Amino acid sequence: MCVAEHYTYEDYKQWEGDWELIKGIPFAMAPAPMRKHQSIASEIIRYFGNELEECFRCEVLGEVDYKVEEDTILRPDIVLTCDETNDTYLTKAPQIIVEILSKSTAKRDEKYKFDIYEAEKVKYYVLVYPDDLKAKVYKLDGKKYDKQGDFTHESYTFEDTLCGVSLDFERVFRRFRKS
Repeated sequence: MCVAEHYTYEDYKQWEGDWELIKGIPFAMAPAPMRKHQSIASEIIRYFGNELEECFRCEVLGEVDYKVEEDTILRPDIVLTCDETNDTYLTKAPQIIVEILSKSTAKRDEKYKFDIYEAEKVKYYVLVYPDDLKAKVYKLDGKKYDKQGDFTHESYTFEDTLCGVSLDFERVFRRFRKS
């Protein structure tokens, strides 16, 4: 009988390269994201950052460790977090998590992380599909995510967050639209 190793945060800290840890199982992160992925992430971070100009309790971060449990450490593409006091990694559920999908991460983002973020009560989960220039926004409704819609040209206001923010998907995707 073959028993798989079970890893924890202490193991994770020692690894070289970029990893995520889900229920003790390590997942190598894909190579550095494509320019389109990075550009969309930068635009979302910039947009949220501008929206948070007067709110000092919240911040927007890119690729920060979120320690869910001792054996589950995730690295979302973008988070909007509030009142976090730990300098090493996130300990509280972010208000908003944005994942920009690639073929190599789609299943993990759409299934495994979706379930974890839902269980951790992340208020909003946004899945961005760069090849389709589309985003799916999910809002926590009690214990389950409720899909708010598919967004390509629309804006969305994230209600029920400590610092109210919105996101204009037309602006996020505009540089990639064909003339």
